[in-house]
Amino acid sequence: MILAAPAKDPVRAKLRRELRARRAAQPRTARRAAALLICSYVAHAGWFRRGLNVGLYLSRDSEVDTAPLLALARQRACHVYLPRITDYVRHRMLLVRDSGARRVLNRYRIAEPRGGARLAAAAFAVILMPLVGFDAAGNRLGNGAGYYDRFVASRSGRYGRPLLIGIAFECQRLDALPAAVHDVPLDAVITEKGLHYFKRRA
Repeated sequence: MILAAPAKDPVRAKLRRELRARRAAQPRTARRAAALLICSYVAHAGWFRRGLNVGLYLSRDSEVDTAPLLALARQRACHVYLPRITDYVRHRMLLVRDSGARRVLNRYRIAEPRGGARLAAAAFAVILMPLVGFDAAGNRLGNGAGYYDRFVASRSGRYGRPLLIGIAFECQRLDALPAAVHDVPLDAVITEKGLHYFKRRA
């Protein structure tokens, strides 16, 4: 499936501004405590096991700190992969094997691994994804460029790998999100309040 660049939606753009403001308004101590709680929930979920391919990301700004998750994945001998943007015009990325070294900042000032192996989405057991907002149906509001939706597009509306897990604070939850046609729904979201599973769509 080839996805066109997402059109600018003023409703979703307004939601992103509001949700980012909510996230940024949380005290630093609360964000730190939430990150540790989220890591503990992931640890108990059993998704990180020796030899499994795990997709992660390096948090930025007021996002949930993913450093504890990265440390947990390495402690459990997972194969860790991080995003690398390959096309800024068509908004495409890959997940690339990360050794913790040889990272280079991209144009968004996000560190990316260099020189590692790359895998298709179906080769991952689980991919933990950043988000700006989510709702009770598992709809995910991303940062607006559609990088993740393109990478996992083959999973849209289907059962199977990978498991798609959003990482967020509870303040990023909405009752309902206006889903776009290209959006790939999540299987679950983890916040400081716990693990929220969603019913997969046929």
